[in-house]
Amino acid sequence: MATVFGPPKKNLLPLLLLLVSLSVFALFVLFSETTRSDAEIGTDFRRNSGDVPPFTFLVKVLTFNRLLSLSRCLRSLAAADYSVAGDAGRVHLHVYIDHFSLARNDTSAEDNLKNAREILEFVDGFEWRFGKKVVQYRTDNVGLQAQWLEAWWPSSDHEFAFVVEDDLEVSPLYFRFLESVIRNYYYDASSFSPSIYGASLQRPRFVPGKHGNKLRLDPGTKVFLYQLVGTWGQLLFPKPWKEFRLWYDDHKAKGIKPILDGMVTTGWYKKMGERIWTPWFIKFIHSRGYFNIYTNFQNERALSVSHRDAGVNYGKTAGPDSELLDKSSFDSNFLKLQPLSSLKWYDFCFREVVPSRVVRNLDQLGTLLPSVQSEKTILLVSLYDAQEMLMRNLICHFEKLDTRNHIFIGPSSELLFDLARRGHPVIDSDQFLDNVGAYNLAKSQSSYPNAVKEALGTAHVVKKCLELGYSSWIFTSKALLVDKTALLDRVGSEYDFYAGEGSRILGVRHSSAAQKLWTDEFLRTIAAKTPSLKASENSIVLVSKLLEQKGKKIKNIDVNSEEGKPMVYWSLEADSNMIRKQLKELNLWLIDDADLSCKAVVCHRSSG
Repeated sequence: MATVFGPPKKNLLPLLLLLVSLSVFALFVLFSETTRSDAEIGTDFRRNSGDVPPFTFLVKVLTFNRLLSLSRCLRSLAAADYSVAGDAGRVHLHVYIDHFSLARNDTSAEDNLKNAREILEFVDGFEWRFGKKVVQYRTDNVGLQAQWLEAWWPSSDHEFAFVVEDDLEVSPLYFRFLESVIRNYYYDASSFSPSIYGASLQRPRFVPGKHGNKLRLDPGTKVFLYQLVGTWGQLLFPKPWKEFRLWYDDHKAKGIKPILDGMVTTGWYKKMGERIWTPWFIKFIHSRGYFNIYTNFQNERALSVSHRDAGVNYGKTAGPDSELLDKSSFDSNFLKLQPLSSLKWYDFCFREVVPSRVVRNLDQLGTLLPSVQSEKTILLVSLYDAQEMLMRNLICHFEKLDTRNHIFIGPSSELLFDLARRGHPVIDSDQFLDNVGAYNLAKSQSSYPNAVKEALGTAHVVKKCLELGYSSWIFTSKALLVDKTALLDRVGSEYDFYAGEGSRILGVRHSSAAQKLWTDEFLRTIAAKTPSLKASENSIVLVSKLLEQKGKKIKNIDVNSEEGKPMVYWSLEADSNMIRKQLKELNLWLIDDADLSCKAVVCHRSSG
């Protein structure tokens, strides 16, 4: 019998409309969730409130044949205060026991077996009340590098690993501090940075960059950031560790070694090879520009202490490196960590790094310029139409020449913000030009060629430099500074303006004449002329022509230079691979092609 559906009754219409509306809304939400980027999803759990989602804390203990060391280490871990972890049993103990070597004959098989069984018996009977205890007893002697690298693959963004070698002893307060670090610098969006890969509990005591600064900190500095990884009690964040493991696999498969010139750790690797893992991680950190959280307690105290027992790193026992911090000597206010913006950052040379300096208006520019100028000179580098590997190579030259008075200017891009994250001051020219008004240009500047925006942005910076009493040099992306001294030696009082070959560089010396010319009226003239520029033209050409029309002479910095030119240039149409080849022939290619990072760490001692 057929069923015939007639029109719905009136009293059902509101219900049907409600159901349709709910269905549409559910589909919209589902579509929105499935189209969000991984970056957005990964930051959902970061918030500004005090609520922290439950996270898993894994204690990874690496041991081999040192029972006394292991027992001291485990007992110190078990004696720590885990009360802030709650009752969820979220602190798990994983013990990795390396097997004795079957190839070595320095110890009898019976002694090796006896030692291994004593360790296993102790670990099996060791009570861990704060979560699960997992023991992995290997079938081979894999060594220290494999023990570290194979100890952890994060199962989620809410899982953390605290890795300790067996000759380590921790403070009873170590977990309270690390829990505070995770809460403040991982889950709090206002103090989170993707540049941070973890936290070390050991006393800072080593600068790996050759000829680097002495490791000196103000007594008031309790927490700071330092690039160096700490192997004596290191907390690892999940995402950077995954990134490192994949990077390691890629480099290892291609036969690329972790050679980083200018580093003491490279000497370690050349001597010990694959017995150690830290040179690999250091090379990775250098290529990514990442940092580690460190503590600074007075009187050589620390939250973790290495007894430096005889093993891979020490031929004979050296004894504790620091004094262990206990509850009686601990200031509870220390757990109230400062905002990330208040902390100081240091590189492998222990030079201070200032990240996230992004200029978006004239007021910010006026504040930044005095902090970066050197000898009242500013180097302004344009990122317009720049190729990333050429900019990375330029930065390596800046580091080699100890040139730290540079600023990058360019449109919003991953390159611009990555440079800022790594400590280079940048000007976001899109927002900067909007905020300065751009002299009657349309608010949306997407229709203008890059040369127009480049000319206007750099012209405003030069004007501000002149107002503050600074000279300035504008570099396009088609120029490379190779001799800072030779460049500055060409500046004299008889000229106010300087240019390089093909107008790849323009220098403006601070003088009353230059300041008198470089006014709002001159900027309006640039703004009026720049729209006629073609996208392929160089903005410095236009500015140079306008200066000549004003009767100003421009000195060529490339003539009469028997000692060599301070700059290297290439044409607008030059292929990047050809440029790289030619720079390599001139020994001016300073980056590692695999990572687009500098081949060397070059330390220049800070004055004072």
